[in-house]
Amino acid sequence: MNTKLLSGTDLSNSIYSQLQYRINNLKDNSIVPSLAVILVGNNPASKVYVKNKTKRFEELGLHSSTFAFSDQVSEAELVNKIYELNSDGSVHGILVQLPLPNTINAERILSIISDQKDVDGFHPKNLGYLSAGSPKFIPCTPKGIMRFFEHHDIELSGKHVVVVGRSNIVGRPISILTSLKGSYANATTTICHSGSTNIFDYTRLADVIILALGKPFFLNSDHIKEGAVIIDVGINRIDSKEGRGILVGDADINSLKGKASAITPVPGGVGPMTIAMLVENTIEAAERLIKS
Repeated sequence: MNTKLLSGTDLSNSIYSQLQYRINNLKDNSIVPSLAVILVGNNPASKVYVKNKTKRFEELGLHSSTFAFSDQVSEAELVNKIYELNSDGSVHGILVQLPLPNTINAERILSIISDQKDVDGFHPKNLGYLSAGSPKFIPCTPKGIMRFFEHHDIELSGKHVVVVGRSNIVGRPISILTSLKGSYANATTTICHSGSTNIFDYTRLADVIILALGKPFFLNSDHIKEGAVIIDVGINRIDSKEGRGILVGDADINSLKGKASAITPVPGGVGPMTIAMLVENTIEAAERLIKS
């Protein structure tokens, strides 16, 4: 079987081209979509993510500001900064880069962000809208995954989707989105997690497998059926044989080629789409100013 690589780089570039009209329309109304990012600590991966997001916003002529704090910052300081950004009319989206230090109550911090500026889709109200089947802001990574299905005409209705991972960032939202009634959804969705036994018994029955657990090479060709679609959200840094740090996914892509019908590569798969959906959500937040 010829396994199709689902490039997030190519798809995201196509989306940016489509978004340009909406960006220009906002600028014609004297609105430049603006994102405020709160970065706490010196986590190398977080710094890279924020750098990539900022670069993309600048390339599109959008505005992005990063507010960096040490890992010794108090929760009260972060709360005050979020309240300040909530009331700033020039800021359309607010993103708190996760993870936060253990001394900070991440759930509380995310709940303080205005749900109208919650472009990451993690506010309890937005998660509630999603659960009710009427999403407002959809978390960026799950939203990007759904675009893969739409763009590549991967219909989920009547299919069995297995999600490995149950975080509020990916696992739970994508399990809801894939099972909602609608185009490129309407699947029978199973969530597997750390409490599940015999996970591979489920993956071998799946038409689509979405991996979001953070274990390099977790899934190989022995764990899927012929023709399954693999969406790999995992980003893991390991040492290559030459001793260089490389990024790999939760799927063993070399093992899966020839048996899976399609798979997202790491890097270059889900990651670029996450940033594209952040851009789109920020544009949507800015557009609401015109509609309100």
